[in-house]
Order: sequence, then C-alpha cells, then structure tokens
Amino acid sequence: MGFDRSMALASGALTALVPVAIICGAVLSHLGDRDVADRIIDRYGLTGGGAEAVRQIFSSSLDSGAGAGIFGALFLAVSVLSFTRAMQRLFEQTWALTPLSVRNTTNGLRWAVALLAYAALTGWLHAALGRGRLELAATLAELPLTAVFFVWSGWILSAKRIAWQDLLPFGAIAALFLALCSIGATLYLPHLFSSYATRYGAVGAVFAMLSALFCAMFALVGSAVLGREVHDELARIRDGERPPDDEVRQEWDTVRAQMRLRWQTTRQQISRHRGTRPPPSP
Repeated sequence: MGFDRSMALASGALTALVPVAIICGAVLSHLGDRDVADRIIDRYGLTGGGAEAVRQIFSSSLDSGAGAGIFGALFLAVSVLSFTRAMQRLFEQTWALTPLSVRNTTNGLRWAVALLAYAALTGWLHAALGRGRLELAATLAELPLTAVFFVWSGWILSAKRIAWQDLLPFGAIAALFLALCSIGATLYLPHLFSSYATRYGAVGAVFAMLSALFCAMFALVGSAVLGREVHDELARIRDGERPPDDEVRQEWDTVRAQMRLRWQTTRQQISRHRGTRPPPSP
C-alpha cells in the first residue's frame, strides 16, 4: 500500500513539476536570470553527462513555445490537478475521510500555488545558506518552514476537515524525514544523475528524478501514517486509555512479521533481476 501510493505520488509529481519547471526556466531566462537547469546543476554539483541531461530536459525559452498554447496549458492544468488530487487522497485515506475528488479543486489549486512558493523559498535558503557538502545550515533552516507547509497542506487538501492541531505530529515528522531525504539526495543524487545519464542519456535523468521523488514521497506517506498514529496515541493518553500489554506485543509482532516478509520479497526480486539465487535467510 505504502509503496504503491508513493510511486503514484512520485509519478504525479514528475508529470506535474517538469512542465512547471520548464515554464519557470523559460521565464527566468527571459528575465536574464539563471534558469531551473542551472540551479539544479549548481545545487547538486552535477557535471558531465548528468549536467547535460538536466539541461536537455529543463532548458527552454519563451520563443520555443514550450508549454505554451492551448494544448500545453491544458496539459499543465491536468497534470497539476492530478498531482493535487493524489496528495488529497493521501490525507483522505490516512484520516479515513470521505473522498471529495474534483469538488476540492479550488483548494487543490491554492495548494499548488503554495507548493511553488515553498519550492522557491527552500531553493533560496539553499542558495543563501548552502555551505559544505551536506548543506546542513540550509536544511536546518528549512525544517520549520517544511513543518508549517505540510500542516497547512493537510488542512487545505482535506477541505479543512482535519484540524491543524491534529496535523502537528505529521508536520514535525514530515519535516524531519524530508530533511534526511534532502541530505541523502545531496550525497547520492549527483552519482545517480551521472550514471543514469551516461547509460540512458536524457531519459536517465528522468529515471534519477523519479527515484529521488519516490524516496521523498515514501517519506511523506510514512510521515502521514506515523503522524496519524502518534496523534491517536496522544489522544488516548489524554483520555486515560492504555492498551493491555499483550495487545501491544501482538501489534509489534505483526509489524515485525510484515517487515520481514517485505524484506524477503524485495531480496527475491533483486536476486531475480540479477539472475542469482538469494542467500538463505538467517
């Protein structure tokens, strides 16, 4: 469930964000500023085939007509709204709410605009404070902004059916998990871009972006589930409820069994992909 939801969100994010990034890059180039491709290359220190692949995907100009015209505008709107509805379903399913689908389109558009503002602010933070290989100062400064943004995201995408106070655990966990993802991307993404671009060309850069987005969306899905559980547990503690010890042990044993089964399945899939047999489980 979590893997499927994460992949759906990553695919939706890729489909929506690439056209938006191309249009933003065209506007920035027209204004004489660095475009999105240059900013990505500078942020992750890309060189060689990785940098060239990013330029091929994101570099554009207003005169080329990329993203322009009726069809381009329609495709962009559909892509963005599809991604906002995927995010909306995440909160509806996690908090067991009645799906609103297209009836929440207005809030989805507001969230999309806020997402662009959030991306611009975090990009500015990394440009201003991104010192050192891990860019820890920028990542720490980004933590409260990320927490506030995702608390507001759950509130607006649920059509205000989830109180913002109930979303505080989710916001804090999401900020922490996404900060760890950001540090991991800073370390690993340059290698991923270079290796994929060398092997597959510009399509390889798309694979690298999809991989990075999947990690971020998996962290976001996990944060939503864990945030809901933390909120419910805190509510039970406030109400004086305490589950029996054997129930806690049974739930923990179930989680361990599910994780063990997931790990064994993943190992088998990797082994089949490599053409080797998996080593025996301990």
